[in-house]
Formats: sequence, structure tokens, C-alpha cells
Amino acid sequence: MRPSLVRVQNMRAMKSDVDVQSTIPASIRQEVRCAVRFPLALPVVLNVGKTEFSAQTRNVSASGVLFAVDRELKVGSDIRFSMRMPGPVLGAAHDILVHCTGRVVRCSLSQHQYFAASTIDDYRFADN
Repeated sequence: MRPSLVRVQNMRAMKSDVDVQSTIPASIRQEVRCAVRFPLALPVVLNVGKTEFSAQTRNVSASGVLFAVDRELKVGSDIRFSMRMPGPVLGAAHDILVHCTGRVVRCSLSQHQYFAASTIDDYRFADN
């Protein structure tokens, strides 16, 4: 069973503040979120340009994802990834593979780990 169309439309209607946040100086930036973030650690394979590598999500919302990555990602880069979302998160009876495209809006180094934030500009559910 696929998630309801209403739930999918609601996910699309949510607009990320991450685009706006990246243009505001850090000294005056506030955390303002328009979408619920789920603390999900999911393995993903990222495609950035012609480079493909493994990463892990740290949190996921309808409009964006935070990844833990082993390298710096250039802000503005187009990104493609697929993730298997847990069914209960989407209101489905089973896990669902979601293919996403977006762009990197932020990347920072914290200790020895890079964290890259990406929008989800488009997504589609894989046919099972």
C-alpha cells in the first residue's frame, strides 16, 4: 500500500527554510523550521555530479535532509539520493524506497565529520 495522496501533497506543500537560512549571516540567523524533522539514521548513496559515495541521514523532513558525510560538499551542488523510509513515518504498512533530487544548501565540519544539508526539490516513490 502506498501513502495516501493527501499525505504526499502535504509533504510537497511544506517549504524549507533552509534556502533562506543559507543567505542570512550566521550572526543573526535563527532556527525557523516549517517541516517536522524525523531523527532517522538511514544509509544512502549520494550522487553529486559524477561522484557517488555512501552517507547516512541524521534527520529527514518533507523538504530536506541532513547527511553525515566523509567529505565536504560544495554548496549549490545538485544531489541525487534514494532512501528506504520506514513505513510508519509515511503512514504505510511497509518501508518505501524514495528517490530524491535536490541541492546542497549547507556543509560544515564538526570535529572529524562533515554534515551536509540538502533540499528535497523533487521525489518519487519506487514501484515495488
